[in-house]
Amino acid sequence: MSFLTESKQTLKLAFPLVIGQVSQMLLGVADTVMIGKLGVTELAVLTFANSLFYVPFVFGIGVLTSVSVFTSGAAGAKDTAAGRASCRNGLYISAVIGLLLFVVMSLFSLNLGMFGQPDHVVEKTGSYYRIIMLSMVPGLMSMALKNHADALDRPWPPFWIFLWGVVLNVFLNWVMIYGKLGCPAMGLAGAAWATMISRTAILIGMFVWLYRGKDMRKWAPVRWLKPPDRAEIRKFLGIGIPSSLQMICEVSAFSVAGLMMGRFGETAMAAHQITLMCAATAFMIPLGLSMALSVRVGSARGAGQTERLRVIAKSGWAIAVGYSVCGALFFFTTGEWLASLYTDEAPVIRLAASLMIVVGVFQLFDSLQVASASMLRGLQDTRIPALVAFFAYWFVGLPVSVLLSVKYSQGAIGVWWGLAVGLAIACFMLVPRLWKMTAPSASSGRHD
Repeated sequence: MSFLTESKQTLKLAFPLVIGQVSQMLLGVADTVMIGKLGVTELAVLTFANSLFYVPFVFGIGVLTSVSVFTSGAAGAKDTAAGRASCRNGLYISAVIGLLLFVVMSLFSLNLGMFGQPDHVVEKTGSYYRIIMLSMVPGLMSMALKNHADALDRPWPPFWIFLWGVVLNVFLNWVMIYGKLGCPAMGLAGAAWATMISRTAILIGMFVWLYRGKDMRKWAPVRWLKPPDRAEIRKFLGIGIPSSLQMICEVSAFSVAGLMMGRFGETAMAAHQITLMCAATAFMIPLGLSMALSVRVGSARGAGQTERLRVIAKSGWAIAVGYSVCGALFFFTTGEWLASLYTDEAPVIRLAASLMIVVGVFQLFDSLQVASASMLRGLQDTRIPALVAFFAYWFVGLPVSVLLSVKYSQGAIGVWWGLAVGLAIACFMLVPRLWKMTAPSASSGRHD
């Protein structure tokens, strides 16, 4: 198909995925805004807890990208049995990983003082963090089902289910954080339990839809509790674990940046959390686009239509660049206003507005690297991108953050400039690799 046709097809699939990702991000935004009203200390607790939460959570999400890869391949080949197996295996893996991470990280949370954060922040973090970790179990299971549906080009029902979960979370935050409708004011704990209940409700909604949706029945497992096939699980993990490590390298770099903020005080921690929420929300647009591109590349590969791969890649890059220009202008012009939505503290607003200038600068690199990485995943090329991510963020990005923030006394702004350098390095390495891999002679084989 032509460049324009491929672009239209990508945007058609990406639109509900983008909105769905943004709605999921609003779970965190709602927590940040509503907890921010409690004070700077509570916002610092949220920053610390999220820095520790997102690494294991993203590990689970990364492993579950294999559901999209195998389901889209099955859809391209019109193999319903393989599609059903993909859904079932994804659910098994998500449940096991979620439970293991909850147990391990709950034990880990008993010694949070090792990170050198302010004592009063550490004291309030433990119980909140454990509840959030428990919510990871239904969160990952619902994500596995959503990936399956998205890969089958059925993104709208999951979108509405997840959106209603966001609405429920905001309502429960209001009730449980501030003590409304007869509920005691629970503060941070209320926000954590609201997230747990909302994610469970989303999972229940996904199961109900899979059972009742006529267009999904042939792709839904007939025997959900059929013992997993070890060979299939190994194939899933062979794609999922490198993809997960790639994502973890980036997210863990931002998490380490959050921990570094504790050394610069509560104002830096609060400004970092606000900036991170704004940047992450904006990132949901290229992330949703990248998910659509991964599905489209996987489907074309499964159908043996390798001649379409480079056209899909070029159209995806064009859309990513167009978005990044708009995103950069938005952050350059609205940083102070965005920060003021989260807090009334003037020092926090000023610092967050400065950090958002950096966010605007790295929009292009971030959009292109995530789109390229996802399309490579659709080609089942995951190991080299994982190594690229490790090098870019840990061998370059974080050392530059330490150098600028500590040696050159740039503080929080220096940390964020280091992250921008890491994103640029990842972009410059992944884009040429995708160009090479989408050549007809290269894309006909399997690369992992």
